[in-house]
Amino acid sequence: MTHIQPLGYIEDTILHLSQLRNGLSPEMPSKKMARQFTDLCFRVLFPVNAQKVASSTEDIANLYKIENLLTHLLLPLRDELNTNIESIRREFIVSLPGLYNALLKDAMAIRDFDPAARNLEEVLLAYPGFFAIMAHRISHELFRMQVPIVPRLISEYAHAETGIDIHPGASIGESFFIDHGTGVVIGETTIIKNNVKIYQGVTLGALQVKKNLASVKRHPTVDDNVIIYAHATILGGETVIGADSVIGGNVWITASVPPNSLVYHKDEIRIKPQNFDFRVIDFQI
Repeated sequence: MTHIQPLGYIEDTILHLSQLRNGLSPEMPSKKMARQFTDLCFRVLFPVNAQKVASSTEDIANLYKIENLLTHLLLPLRDELNTNIESIRREFIVSLPGLYNALLKDAMAIRDFDPAARNLEEVLLAYPGFFAIMAHRISHELFRMQVPIVPRLISEYAHAETGIDIHPGASIGESFFIDHGTGVVIGETTIIKNNVKIYQGVTLGALQVKKNLASVKRHPTVDDNVIIYAHATILGGETVIGADSVIGGNVWITASVPPNSLVYHKDEIRIKPQNFDFRVIDFQI
């Protein structure tokens, strides 16, 4: 068998890359495994796409699989963890009933609010907003345990699948509803309380991006029973959207809004007949 000898510039390039990459850890959690972990958690919590109703034996086997996947995700990070892997595994498994209850309320909020939702199973299987919320609640649980990197891998999986970008650090209350969802951005220090509904293109972001603000609350607080319509942008860590408010589409908000407010962007729209004479318009700029 003939072996191809690398050309000189190939060897030089490999050496150069090795030197450049010297500061990076060669061992990191697997993105593919993070996706498998998220999907398996979903199947355990809501086995709606299974061929049959899961038995307790299958549930036990799947929980062991979840523990195994989580272990492999955490092993490359073992020196960065604040506690041992076994404690994190146990705490996560014990959290699953609470995650189920929270996600069931999210799914029911979608079913009860969206006239297009026919039943709960449709929401669980077909709504990208629900998938994004599910991934967020899983990632947030690990973020709360101060697990590095893995929560972001889970949130970026949901981001890639749905176009919805929720940082694992965001705190989200009960019965959360994202409708359509594409382009939604929710920043790390956002606080969303109960019964909040948001639409596509909404941004809950920071007023400025500076590394020295990493430990500061940079993103808004949204109180109970708020509706935020499409493409609204709400910025700033001190910005609070008061309870029972409605935020209209395309608004730009950088200051707090009192409870029971209606905030809207006023556009002037003109309708002309087809035989309109354009010469009467003054086009001066």
